[in-house]
This record gives sequence, structure tokens and C-alpha cells, in this order.
Amino acid sequence: MSKKVSIRRLKTGVPGLDNLLGGGLPEFSFNLIAGTPGSGKTTLAHQIMFSLANPNNRALFFTVLGEPALKMLRYQQQFPFFDIDKVNESIHFVNLSADLLEGDFDRVLSRIAEEVKDYAPSLVFVDSFRSVVQSVKRDNQRASELQRFVQQLGMQMTSWQATTFLIGEYLLPESEASPVFTVADGILWLSQNLHRNSMVRKMQVVKMRGQAQAPGLHTFRISDAGIQVFPRAIIKKGVAIEATIKVSTGEERVSMGVPGLDEMLGGGLPVGYSLLVVGPSGSGKTILATEFLAEGVRKGEPGVIAAFEKSPSQLLNTKLYKLVKAGQVGVINTRSLDLSIDETLYDLIEMINRMQAKRLVIDSLSGFELALAPEFSEDFRGSLYRMIAELTGMGVTILMTSELEDRYTDLRFSPFGSAFLADAIIVQRYIEIAGQFKRVFSVVKVRGSEHSKDIRLFDIKDEGIVIGETLSGYDGIMSGRPTVSL
Repeated sequence: MSKKVSIRRLKTGVPGLDNLLGGGLPEFSFNLIAGTPGSGKTTLAHQIMFSLANPNNRALFFTVLGEPALKMLRYQQQFPFFDIDKVNESIHFVNLSADLLEGDFDRVLSRIAEEVKDYAPSLVFVDSFRSVVQSVKRDNQRASELQRFVQQLGMQMTSWQATTFLIGEYLLPESEASPVFTVADGILWLSQNLHRNSMVRKMQVVKMRGQAQAPGLHTFRISDAGIQVFPRAIIKKGVAIEATIKVSTGEERVSMGVPGLDEMLGGGLPVGYSLLVVGPSGSGKTILATEFLAEGVRKGEPGVIAAFEKSPSQLLNTKLYKLVKAGQVGVINTRSLDLSIDETLYDLIEMINRMQAKRLVIDSLSGFELALAPEFSEDFRGSLYRMIAELTGMGVTILMTSELEDRYTDLRFSPFGSAFLADAIIVQRYIEIAGQFKRVFSVVKVRGSEHSKDIRLFDIKDEGIVIGETLSGYDGIMSGRPTVSL
């Protein structure tokens, strides 16, 4: 029989946050929501409070020298999580401004303790004492008293039979000195950074006692629906290896939808592989991707596409548009400004699960990189690696396109060194024959599988891609000896 104390984890109601915390907030824990002004601390606290509060789980929210309760609620009620029926029924607001202006911190502590005793809440929020610190920072004696007050408040909040939150506008260096950070069971750090012309909000679980939290910085957004967190993709130990072992046998293959291409790939593309199709503008990458999705639909396998280069108007009257309109292929909205890879991954996984999709197209990696906020594009390769590992680990077969300048004598597979991400590579090129440009392609690699080494001519016709003959027999097609660069 186990003698361990079981700690219940409370669901926060904030999409993505429970994944960061390791399953939710520990019941009866003392948590600090800290960060810079305007980073979303109060909105996060309200979203958690309105999600958890009910007649059997009442909440008490103390306001200090921050926004008056009426003004704060005026703006918070714009979010869908706000429930006016819970105010004064399951949620009670107490304004401590008058008490604090008198400067009697002991009186404020007593007032808080009395309110907690009388209301018997399951949730307590105190927002926010940073403004008090700013008002007394020139008075050393009062600043010392305030520091002691905040420390005593933190100790009090840890002793209540309630899950408690202290919201504060702390700067990062203060975290090393403030006693509150020591006694807190959990610390959520929110920040907003201006990077060039992009505003990026990030969240970090600095501390969460008794459970494993997701490390590092994670993107979050404040939209009309409230706060949504996009956990950073983290490759779990053994997942990538297991996925590779599963598909490397080559027993399961998917058809590409282009006559003759499956044979060149050694029987089709292995399930769960990532295929990179590279080539110059107009070489047929998107058409090949469309055939890949259309073949999946013919076989009863829905698909998803993240189109970073085509606007909705450009998709009209195309085969892809008809598949999307019929609900057989889902499209990820990539027109949002300042994208992050984690946010895109969240949307992809959500749509893949909803549609039970087996095929995914990213068109293109070049456009994807340009769509990212500058802060995220700096680590594009690393983030993309985690994203591909996560998706292929789900058993999804991925086709990625990438535009590559054709230098005719210099054979490359990626403009930014991402060829190692792909399990298979198809290269499309232009060549000159008898005074005309012709399209050719070749299968460069398919991990763990035999494949054709031929360079084949192909053409794009009304019925799609038509593969032609092998280049053997043509003389003087390319000048010089091509060099290979991964």
C-alpha cells in the first residue's frame, strides 16, 4: 500500500497551459504569476479563476493599487471565459486600495485574513503589489516594511487550505532576491518582447513543485478568446527512434498519385516518412503536392495543407481548391502575422486529429520561414526538426516543398541546410534540350529503401504530371560537372 500523499491537479481552462504545468495546478499550492506590465498576468489569472470557480469552489480576488475592480471587469468581460453570473455568486472581489494608502501593512494583512476566514474560498488571488513598491521605493523605511509585508503575505497564502495566486509586476533580476520566489510552489513568468517590428509573448514555468513541467520558453497569444499557450515541441526520448524503426521496414507505403513515381521510390513513399521536394520556381512542386493529396483522398485518406505561398484567390479553379471545398483536404491559415512554429504545429495537430488525416503538405519551407516572426526564424532549423519529429511520430506522411535557385551546374538540396530533416528527397530541375527548357527530376534518397537513380524527363499537362523517358542518350545537356551540396 502506497503512503504517498495524492495531490489533485486542477485544470486551468487555458488551452495549452496544463501541458506546460505537467497536468494542471497542484491543489492548495501557492503560485506566483510574474512578469512585465502588459504581458497578460491579470487576464491569465481571470481566465483560470472563471474556469475553476463554482458554488462549491469559490474564489476571492483582492485588488490593490492596480485597476479598480469595475474598470478591470469592464474589459475582462469582453472575453468569452467571463461569466457575469459567477460574480458575487462564486467570485468575490475585494479592493484594498484604501487600506494600503493609509500605510498600515499589518492592518492590510489582517483584512485579507478576515476576508479569507469569512468567505472560506478555494481560490485566492492577490493583484498586485508592484505598484505599491513603486510608490514607496524612495522611502527606505516603508520599502523595508513593504518587503516584510509581501513576505508575510506569501507565508500566509501558503498556509490557507486554498489554491492561491500572487500577481506581480516583477523584473527578472528581482527573482533572485525576493523571499516570495523562495516560498512559492509554482512560478509562471510572462514576458512580451519587441523584436524588430514583431511583438512576441512568451511564458516560462520557472518552478512547479512535485511534478515535471515543460522546460524553456513557450509562445502564447492573447486573442478575442483569451490566452492560448502553444507548448514548444519537445522530442520525447525514444519517440523518434521508435517511429523510424516502425516505418523503416518499408512494409507500408503510400502512393504519390503520379504514374511511375511510386516505382522510382521503390514501391511508394513509406508511411510516416517526410519527403522534401526541391526545385526552382515553376518546376511543378505544388502540382506534385496536389497529386499527393488527391491520391490520398482517392484512397480514403484525408489530407492537410499549410500553404505559405498561395493566397486563397490563387487556389481558385485548381484541383486543390476542389478538394478543400469538398472538405477532403483541410487548409491551415498561414496569413496571420508573426507566426511561430509552435503555434503552427498546434494548428496542424488539431486539424490532423479532427480530420483523421494521414497526409500533410507544407508548401513551402521557404515561405514558412518568411512567415515567421524574426525571433522564431533565427532558430528555424531546430524548431522545424522538432516539428517534423512530432508529426511523423504521429504516423503522418509529410511532403514538404522548398524553392531552390537552379544554377544548372550546382546540385543542392536545400537553401538553408534542412535536407537532413527529410527521409526522402526529390529534386526537380530545368535543362536545355534543342533550344528549349525541359523539366527533369530524380529521386535523390529514400532512407532504408532501394530507389531509382534515373534522371527522368517530366511534363505538366491537364491530367497532371506525366513522367517521360530517362535522360540517357542525350548529349550536351548540361555544361560542367555538377557538384553536390547538402
